[in-house]
Amino acid sequence: MMIARTMLMVGFLLAATSVASGGAMAVKSRTVEYKIGDQSFEGVFVYPVTSKGKVPGVLMVHNWLGVSDETKRQAERMARLGLAVFAVDVYGKGVRAKGAQDAMALAGKFKGNRKLFRERLLRGLEILREQKEVDPARIVAAGYCFGGTGVIELARAGADVLAVVSFHGGLDSPNPADGKNIKAKVVALQGADDPYVKAADIAAFQSEMRTHGVDWQMTVYGGAVHSFTDIGAGSDVKTGAAYNPKADERSFAAFTDLISELFPKK
Repeated sequence: MMIARTMLMVGFLLAATSVASGGAMAVKSRTVEYKIGDQSFEGVFVYPVTSKGKVPGVLMVHNWLGVSDETKRQAERMARLGLAVFAVDVYGKGVRAKGAQDAMALAGKFKGNRKLFRERLLRGLEILREQKEVDPARIVAAGYCFGGTGVIELARAGADVLAVVSFHGGLDSPNPADGKNIKAKVVALQGADDPYVKAADIAAFQSEMRTHGVDWQMTVYGGAVHSFTDIGAGSDVKTGAAYNPKADERSFAAFTDLISELFPKK
């Protein structure tokens, strides 16, 4: 779990497009509306403006607050590596947590219904592949907290992605047999002192990966608790969720290394 933001949301979704600079590449973003049945959803697509041709795509899954300013910050960070990132909207258009209690209820709905969780993510994967900037054959998924749980569920659903990366996500294994469906590489990046990820969950996750011969790895960052990539989580580790600059930098470097492995520069 993560505590409520100390940073104010700026309502970036009200803008149709935006441009950010810095890092390796300038990036541009746009909102993407789509439907599942009669329900509307609104995600954010962020892509490098300097790239020619189609680029690898990332399906990004938000934390328990829903699509937020933090989601966009991380999407821009990845897009500057030369990736096209679609931040999927799991909850639905306009459905955003207003605090920790609200977030717990929203996230709990999907943690308790993994089938529904997977359906929302698989639809997001379809939307990512439809974007003209994306090479549909070169796709990975990455998620944070609630979204970290989500990308592992996406892999368990047999999604045709090359890898999934879970940043401080839940690692429980509610149906270990689903590990047989995993085609992707699985990367779990965890805080060593995360009180929300129990030792039994870690053991169950590792057992599932081993049992089904998954190409997986786990990196544990000493001194880090939950939400270690989220600047808005504050710095008080006693809450169980806090930003850790070193773990943030090192985990993003692990993601970058994976991208370099999967999509080497020509």
